[in-house]
Amino acid sequence: MIEQTTRLQPDTVLDACGLHCPLPLLKAKQALAGLAAGQLLEVRATDAGSWRDIEAFAEQSAHRLEAREQRGDIYHYWLRKAEGERS
Repeated sequence: MIEQTTRLQPDTVLDACGLHCPLPLLKAKQALAGLAAGQLLEVRATDAGSWRDIEAFAEQSAHRLEAREQRGDIYHYWLRKAEGERS
């Protein structure tokens, strides 16, 4: 994962703040389904469980977790939709 997240320009931003586990991950999966292969999704969540959930999802799927960081009470994730995945 890269560290300079300011260079990442998402194609879509998903605000999952205030949603509890497992909703941030489920909403991220839905948002990825609507993207074209190679596009970047930024997810913002306040649920601490999303830190491990989204990482585990990326490890088990073809999608790539480009970066993640915590800014105050908000967790930010940048997921790139896998090439060859249907939108």
